Amino acid sequence: MATAKKPAAKKPAAKKPAAAKSTAKKPTAKKTAPKAATKAAPKAAPKATPKVSAKASAKASAKVSAKKPAAPAKAKAAAKKKPSKPEAPRRSALGFKVNEFVVYPAHGVGQITEIAVQEIAGMSLDLFVVSFDKEKMVLRVPLAKAKEIGMRKLADAKIMEGAIKTLKGRARVKRTMWSRRAQEYEAKINSGDLVAITEVVRDLFRNENQPEQSYSERQLYEKAIERMAREVATVEKTTDDEAIIKLEGILAKTTGGARRQPGVDPA
Repeated sequence: MATAKKPAAKKPAAKKPAAAKSTAKKPTAKKTAPKAATKAAPKAAPKATPKVSAKASAKASAKVSAKKPAAPAKAKAAAKKKPSKPEAPRRSALGFKVNEFVVYPAHGVGQITEIAVQEIAGMSLDLFVVSFDKEKMVLRVPLAKAKEIGMRKLADAKIMEGAIKTLKGRARVKRTMWSRRAQEYEAKINSGDLVAITEVVRDLFRNENQPEQSYSERQLYEKAIERMAREVATVEKTTDDEAIIKLEGILAKTTGGARRQPGVDPA
């Protein structure tokens, strides 16, 4: 019977697993602590975002305020650049002077009234302002194009002497179609070359003993004699009519008769 009671004495040892259970519950408490920390972290994040946005807005406002004074600064700089006094007008350029008479190939003799500055397509250009009183016309010629176009000074004594010598020469009429000759005459008239213009006057002159000209021939002759006479008159300081009388007098002596009047038959 004494051997049967020993198992009952071992009951207190069976309580050890319970103690083990209580110790096993302790880690669960530690695990819950991190969960609480993770839940609290998102609450702190929204508080940090307003601080960042506030800094950004402060920087943006600082940039805007820094840019605003730039406009007055530019205005002041522009005001400083503006000359207090108007610039003196130019009196000469490329060897040409204001109030000087020049020859513009397509229109003949004109006078430079001023050298002006004009803004075209955002660029400032220096221009010769050339006036043609008889045609009541004004041209504005860029300085950079004046030489290219062929604008020149009045003929000097040597060139004038060569033109008069050409006028006294014998007419040279080519045996070609009139339309082709007319184009050549027109090109000579608009070349601005005084000697070339004189050749047209000489070749198209008709005296009272010669056949009558066609209308187109008379038109070209009138254009050439007027262009030549105006330069001669300007050089010699006479009128255009006086210059025409002088030139046609030379032609009359060369051809042996006065100029034939349009529509008048020789006697």
